[in-house]
Amino acid sequence: MQKYFNIAGPCNAADHYMVPLLERNKDILPLIEQKQYFVLHAARQSGKTTLLQELVDHLEREGKCYALYCSLEQAQVFTEAKEGIPQILNIIRSAIRFSNIPGKENFLKGSGQKDISTMVGDALKEFCTTLDKPLIFFFDEIDALQDGTLISFLRQLRNGYITRSRIPFPHSIALVGMRNIRDYKSKVRDGRETLGSPSPFNIITKALTLRNFSIGDIQGLYNQHTKATGQVFEKAAVESVHDYTDGQPWLVNAIAREIIMEILENDFTKKITAAHVDQAVKNILLRRDTHIDSLLERLKEERVRKVMEPVITGEKYAISFTDDDTQYCLDLGLFKNEDNVLKPANKMYAEVIIRTLSYDLQKTTWNRRSKTDG
Repeated sequence: MQKYFNIAGPCNAADHYMVPLLERNKDILPLIEQKQYFVLHAARQSGKTTLLQELVDHLEREGKCYALYCSLEQAQVFTEAKEGIPQILNIIRSAIRFSNIPGKENFLKGSGQKDISTMVGDALKEFCTTLDKPLIFFFDEIDALQDGTLISFLRQLRNGYITRSRIPFPHSIALVGMRNIRDYKSKVRDGRETLGSPSPFNIITKALTLRNFSIGDIQGLYNQHTKATGQVFEKAAVESVHDYTDGQPWLVNAIAREIIMEILENDFTKKITAAHVDQAVKNILLRRDTHIDSLLERLKEERVRKVMEPVITGEKYAISFTDDDTQYCLDLGLFKNEDNVLKPANKMYAEVIIRTLSYDLQKTTWNRRSKTDG
């Protein structure tokens, strides 16, 4: 089957052209070897889940440990621990059930555990006791959890971590999401509700992020298509893609897909030029594909608008890199720090941001005039 540029969900090497993410993030493996608990954060649709699946496959091939991927997204609606923690346990049970771990049928077997505050921790301890190799967990969408569910889950991981020299517990855990761990506090509904002391966060040794594709990465990605079909991306086209996207993975794939499938209608005899890239960018922005629509939703958030408006209007001293809202926008991948100047993350985002601000200003002006005229 012909491979293609994927813009929907995780990539896999069998079906999609892709940049091998594990090769670009080799600093993760030493953390796992050292039994560390760490955070991996990056913007939506930047390759997190693809990387996690590569890691699971890599660790399983090595055969030194068992590795599991768990998405916690289904638990996001449960703010109270009494509802959220059992849902997390169900997610873990499902991941184990469909794994190749021997004795997986024993997970929760005969468990009468009813204490919400220790339910996940005790289940993991009991299961790890039965295993002949270390267990690694990659918890994706960790920042989907909130309030009591988030706090209880992190506390149970912390309690297992600090006693694992005596009682078996997962060898290494990655908490993966869009935000750095410092911003998890925003997921607690009541600001007066503390995260407790000792903090459930203080077992985290490092926070990693994914970098965008370099121009070399983009060229390598597009060369896979050229090798498969003979269709050439001109050098100017590759440079233009990098200029528009700053290497944001979804945008890089989306532009190539738009040109090949929509503009050139899968005619592989035609070279891909910078003019094709310009047209693809216009199409994606006008059509408001899922990624762009998600960006527009983010721009409605008050925390984002507080940062966005002074950046675009040039009020250089109206924002600070130490401000939580600025860090939040950086973590979401909406903006970048370029030589200590905050800028939109890429030209395509800048276009969306400027259009949004212009529309809002026009709407506000129109409403004021209407009230005055009335």
